[in-house]
Amino acid sequence: MGIRALLSNIDSSSPEQQEEAVRELSHTVAMIPVEQIEVNPFQPRIEFDEEALNELAESLKVHGVIQPLTIRRLTADAYQLISGERRLRAAKIAGLEAVPAYVRLANDQEMLEMALVENIQREDLNPIEVAITYQRLIDECDLTHESLGDRVGKKRSTVTNFLGLLKLPPQIQQALKDKRISMGHAKALRGIDDLAVQLSIFQEIVTKGLSVRDAEQLARSYQEPKTTTKKAVKRLPDGYQEVQEKLSSFLGAKVQLKSQGRGKGQIVIRFGSNDDLNRLLDLIEG
Repeated sequence: MGIRALLSNIDSSSPEQQEEAVRELSHTVAMIPVEQIEVNPFQPRIEFDEEALNELAESLKVHGVIQPLTIRRLTADAYQLISGERRLRAAKIAGLEAVPAYVRLANDQEMLEMALVENIQREDLNPIEVAITYQRLIDECDLTHESLGDRVGKKRSTVTNFLGLLKLPPQIQQALKDKRISMGHAKALRGIDDLAVQLSIFQEIVTKGLSVRDAEQLARSYQEPKTTTKKAVKRLPDGYQEVQEKLSSFLGAKVQLKSQGRGKGQIVIRFGSNDDLNRLLDLIEG
């Protein structure tokens, strides 16, 4: 039975049928029109960084919404947002007509928790699916990392490591879903704070098929050594800083703008290998 048919029959179904519907909905992603989703009026967060939203919107145009929203069904064609308002706002900016979402029923809290815990035990889940389910249990069932670990039979540190995957850029999350990189690779990448460096190392891992150990060594090599004799770095003007960050994000490489005043300067793009250089040239020529 399709999800639309499942939802259309839910109002007239028996308690047993509703329980079965909750189990089905707990791991089924539906594409819901953006215009049918209303924001929860009790959402405590009311301010969102406009620049960060625009950056996320640009990413969604390329990669789509990887982490589904969670919504509550109100009527056949109306839903209320439970979690994911930032993704919803960015999707609207990106011009997406529909977004992937998990659909909740009105009073399914206890059944949902049981269904999600059961889903975690499935062997065919990829790391991102596991991380999303952990996050849903925390957000929707009001669990701590420790109590969640108790319910799914995992250490607290294991739960935290999986949740950390959701902070990775969309293209890295997608690579995890596609099994092009492993959890070990992702852990090495999580240790990189600079987004441009993170993406550059990710490209090398994929193009060269690097092992986890090689990825860890490469990540360490990108870290600037700490010295006591470093000269103070002069901060770029805001306009130049923004250009530098956008170029780094677009190219997936570390980019440095050097301003020499009077509108003159240099753009330095770092690459880690011939393959990485060719990737950059393809992007620039394209």
